[in-house]
Amino acid sequence: MEHTVLFRVRYSETDQMGTFYNSRALEWFECGRTELLRSAGLPYAEMERRGAFLPVVESHVEYRGRARYDDLLKMTSKGSLVGRVRVRVDVDIVQSEGGAPVARGYTIHAVTDSSGKPIRPPPWMTSLFPNNSPR
Repeated sequence: MEHTVLFRVRYSETDQMGTFYNSRALEWFECGRTELLRSAGLPYAEMERRGAFLPVVESHVEYRGRARYDDLLKMTSKGSLVGRVRVRVDVDIVQSEGGAPVARGYTIHAVTDSSGKPIRPPPWMTSLFPNNSPR
């Protein structure tokens, strides 16, 4: 499962050095993850209505280049199952024009019920994500 979205760096996302503030990358990752699920026909609200939640349990970001106010960026998000109760979303952000790298990384999510107890992904979820690890 993979999805690409274009977005512009907003003024509020930049710092005094004129580039995007480092914490924004994780916010952008969340946006990519949300649109990835939506593109697969499973918006977060529907997934949660069905009783499955995806809290972040790990994140990693590599800052690879600059992005300034009003730059058009291209973010590609790819989701996969890892282990028995986790989902991994890999994200790559580049400049839309020319493809210069901006940031890349991943988030790992436990699959839980509404109380936060880990559960195995339901069949409707496993059908969306390829499995990238041995069971």
